[in-house]
Amino acid sequence: MNADLDIVDGRPVLRFERELAHPPQKVWHAVTDPGEMSHWFPAAVSTELRIGARMRFDFGEPPAGEAAAGGVEGPDVAEGPDAAPYADGEILELDPPRVYAFRWTDELYRLELLPRGAGCLLVFTVTLSGTGTVGDLPSVARNAPGWDGCLDALTARLDGQPVPQPTPAWFLAHAEHYVDRFGLGEGTATTTADGYLLRFERDLIQSVPQVWSCLTGDAGPRAERVPGSCTHEHLEAGAITAVEPPHALAYGWCHDGVPVGTVRFALREQEPIGCRLVLTQTVPAGLGGLCATALAAWQAHLEVLFATLNGATRSPAEGRTAAPAAGYARRLIGLQPTGPTGD
Repeated sequence: MNADLDIVDGRPVLRFERELAHPPQKVWHAVTDPGEMSHWFPAAVSTELRIGARMRFDFGEPPAGEAAAGGVEGPDVAEGPDAAPYADGEILELDPPRVYAFRWTDELYRLELLPRGAGCLLVFTVTLSGTGTVGDLPSVARNAPGWDGCLDALTARLDGQPVPQPTPAWFLAHAEHYVDRFGLGEGTATTTADGYLLRFERDLIQSVPQVWSCLTGDAGPRAERVPGSCTHEHLEAGAITAVEPPHALAYGWCHDGVPVGTVRFALREQEPIGCRLVLTQTVPAGLGGLCATALAAWQAHLEVLFATLNGATRSPAEGRTAAPAAGYARRLIGLQPTGPTGD
């Protein structure tokens, strides 16, 4: 779990390093030969090893590199009427046994091997597309663990060991690590004409129906009660205002018993797997002082939901908002509504 993240021209760039106990020549064969790549890369690769050569990535048979644990399944996939799903690419750099770089649709991959004694250091860089649910910033929560799994499979192949099969617990530990490290679980606050809009977006590997069931219960929400999984201790929930199973749930929230804003959960399918959860809360201008606590509470609440969806039990979110709230408060200094109510 040693990936670093940069944003370059709006595109997330993940950088992994692996110390390998094998010389560059051996590793080079493992990372460039299409037959060897099938043991760790999440698609079957067909190409000729020369700069400018076309690459084809096939998904007809699950490769051993499916060790991505649901995280990496590749960018935009095309389908032919009589063929397995596939995607195209191109070899961009080829400098044996040092650098291999290629394009997979609109994503870029670069592997560099640096001698280290009897072994070498593998530097693996993935430049995501920056668009869509395959390669935008929230998808890093899935992509980073996925590539960790692929590199684990590569290391095992080189070492002559069985390819590890990631478990849900393995995925959760890696995903939580990267969500925390890269701030992917944090919310944002923006101003509106009459107040503030708080927003969270989380990448989930479960389907829309699965997440909906976790949020609302198998029976679904009742008009007179907001499900506990859709609120938190710092929020006075009001009446449900809209239910669109399994995609949306909205309700009002109150301050001192008076309705003042809305909370909305929205789910949509995403590529290549799972769904996106977008949570929003409106806050009136006069209650801007509540924004930091609300953001911290929702962040902790969604962390518990994420763990639950991935088969783990976490302590309730209550009591874990003080430190995040202080951080949010610092960021919100000077943020004012844009309309007359902000005067």
